[in-house]
Amino acid sequence: MAKAGHAGGHFPSRLRVAFTPLRDAWFRLATKVYGPGTRTRPWTWIGDERIAIGSVPTPESLQLLARDGVTHVVNCRARMQTHFSQDLSAERQVFGDRNVAVAPMWDHGRHQPPEKWARAAEIAAGWLDDDPNARVLIHCQRGRRRSLFVAYAVLRLRGRSPEVAARDLLEFRHEARLVPTYRKAVEDWLATGVKPIHQTDTGAVR
Repeated sequence: MAKAGHAGGHFPSRLRVAFTPLRDAWFRLATKVYGPGTRTRPWTWIGDERIAIGSVPTPESLQLLARDGVTHVVNCRARMQTHFSQDLSAERQVFGDRNVAVAPMWDHGRHQPPEKWARAAEIAAGWLDDDPNARVLIHCQRGRRRSLFVAYAVLRLRGRSPEVAARDLLEFRHEARLVPTYRKAVEDWLATGVKPIHQTDTGAVR
C-alpha cells in the first residue's frame, strides 16, 4: 500500500490501514497516560515562517493538524518515547515517510550533539526552501524546549539572525523556553562552516 503523503494538498480522513487496530489502540492509550499535558497549546504557528511548534500529537490532533495545513513533521522526542507512544509511526502513516524527520533527544538541558538534531533541521529547512506550500510542525513532548531548539536551528539555517529567530519563536510560543545550552549548540554548529540556505544582507534581516 502506498504511503500517505500531503504533496497533492489532500489530507487523510483517518489513520491508514497499515496502522493496525492494535497499534492505533495503543497510540490512543499511550497519549492519554503519557501525552502532551494540558498546560501548553497543541501547536502554535510562528508568524509567517510556515513553522508550527507543538506538543506530541494525539490521534485526534493528527487529523486536525493535517486540516490546518501541516505537510511535514519533525519529531524531537527520544526513541524510547516514540517507541512507547507510537506517535512517530502514526505521523509517518498520515504524512508519509519522506515528510517526517526525526531529531531523537531527551530534554536534559545539557549539550545536544549535532548528530542528534542537525540533519533534521537541515531537512526541515530544505522542505521550506523547496516548496512554498510546505508547512512544518516541529514537536517534542509539550512543545516547550526541544522543539523550540530545532526550530531555532531551522530559522538560523534560513538566514534569520540569532536575535530575530529567538524573538519570533518566543513571541508566538510564549510558553516555550530557549535553553541557553541548546542555543549555543546551534551557534557552535553554524560556526563550523554550515551555510544558511538563504544568505541575507546584514541590513535586510527581518
